[in-house]
Amino acid sequence: MKKISKRPESLKPVPFRFCAGCGHGLLHKFIAEIIDELGIREKTIGFAPVGCAVFAYDYFNFDVIESAHGRPPAVATAIKRLLPDRLVFTYQGDGDLAAIGTAEIIHAAARGENFSVIFVNNATYGMTGGQMAPTTLLGQKTTTTTKGRDKRMTGYPIKISEMLATLEGPSFICRTSLDSPKNVINTKKAIKKAFQYQLDKKGFSLVEVLSPCPTDWWMSPQEALPWMKKNMIPAFPLGVIKDKWEVGNGK
Repeated sequence: MKKISKRPESLKPVPFRFCAGCGHGLLHKFIAEIIDELGIREKTIGFAPVGCAVFAYDYFNFDVIESAHGRPPAVATAIKRLLPDRLVFTYQGDGDLAAIGTAEIIHAAARGENFSVIFVNNATYGMTGGQMAPTTLLGQKTTTTTKGRDKRMTGYPIKISEMLATLEGPSFICRTSLDSPKNVINTKKAIKKAFQYQLDKKGFSLVEVLSPCPTDWWMSPQEALPWMKKNMIPAFPLGVIKDKWEVGNGK
């Protein structure tokens, strides 16, 4: 039987421990493939926080530093300034980046720090049992919003990408999704573009990826993808939100 794909060199030969239908495995594969394609494995440093994203150092075959909850942008700032020739990226979930880490991500973006952020948005706190996250949708049921998120009690979902795009510092911000083959392909392209912008010294970049979490959404992997298309994408529209270097924008 012909082998149609192989494990990227930037992934260790160990099985993923993620739940069935989780998007983290796909994202890990894309990131590893991109780093191999760019030929920069020996110059790559990743940053993992607390949460499901913490397992990154078990899977990536390059240096990965674990940071305190929400603090990867702060530590990445220090490492990138000390080692400007490295590709530096943070890999963060919504409970990490959009909650306890809001100060770090906002100020790193405002300063235009030259590193990349992969922001995984599954609208819930995945590892700790499915509590409401800053990105939880209105009406969405979680272990802490058993009747659905109520804007009068907990406010509205935070749109991190749109918020950061109002700042002068970011170079490239976009939102993609893992709900369909087309959007999966677009996700890899966006991450590669963000990494290339960093290598070209174009400044701060962030790719927000809408990702399924069937376990904490209380549904099957098959149910999770159409649920994303019907509910998440209307609330978090896909596309490039800011690109300072897009041809024809006057930059």
